[in-house]
Amino acid sequence: MSQTVTRAGFVAVIGAPNAGKSTLVNALVGQKVAIVSAKAQTTRSRLMGIAIHEQTQILLVDTPGIFEPRRRLDRAMVAAAWTGAQDADLILLVIDSAAGVTPEVDRIIASLRDRGLPLFIALNKIDLVKKPKLLGISVDVTTRLDPEKVFMISAAQGDGVPDLREALAAAMRKGPWLYPEDEVSDATDRMIAAELTREQIVNQLYEELPYASAVETEAWEDRPDGSAVIRQQIIVERDSQKAIVIGKGGRRLKAIGAGAREEIARHLGRPVHLFLHVKVEPKWGEDRAIYREIGLEWAD
Repeated sequence: MSQTVTRAGFVAVIGAPNAGKSTLVNALVGQKVAIVSAKAQTTRSRLMGIAIHEQTQILLVDTPGIFEPRRRLDRAMVAAAWTGAQDADLILLVIDSAAGVTPEVDRIIASLRDRGLPLFIALNKIDLVKKPKLLGISVDVTTRLDPEKVFMISAAQGDGVPDLREALAAAMRKGPWLYPEDEVSDATDRMIAAELTREQIVNQLYEELPYASAVETEAWEDRPDGSAVIRQQIIVERDSQKAIVIGKGGRRLKAIGAGAREEIARHLGRPVHLFLHVKVEPKWGEDRAIYREIGLEWAD
């Protein structure tokens, strides 16, 4: 009697900010595990999505976009991205084909040349690019990196995603699954709840509050009726930013809370009572405790 052969492995999903990495991880997993925004650099920590293809478990490490760091938070995000790449069995480089090979992508290509790990490239957002430009990008990056495979995909539309998932599964090593079958991420519910609230802040305020906020889940109570009571703190750097988050008559904070509550309830599969508080912390970017809360290592 033949025994079923299982496979598992880690894939580091890397790329420049706004390449579509989180959208792709969500598409490969089949449900939302990473926050998505049109604003660049919204992913801060290494968050793993767990995709399954037949008898294979693909552990997708969604890393922050790699860019030129200027602040401690920036340095911690970039370090998290490269650490994710170091620890992986395979690197999946996602390139925004609409933007092309930008200086940031150039730097990533240069850093990947000596990594010595199997490499797949996904040219994303092909629905926004004409074929001659797409082929030009493909020739350029293939010549410079010699990847094992190149995929033309649209993570947002789902084009090419099944083929990519199948190829990633085939590249994983034989061995037992590393996580239970029903898990889709390694992040705790507390961390995901905080990220879903931060997603609402990013998407609703967009240009008004660039990278100036963090979210902490302060308290969590599971009630006998199955609902969850969650208290979160939104941390900003200045009083003027606090006023932006709260909005006139508290309307913006209510809208952020309503959107976050809906997303968290969908993630948990049960009712949620969400309470938000806004706190001014002028130097929160220098607070080690906040780095731990959002899943980042302290960067010197």
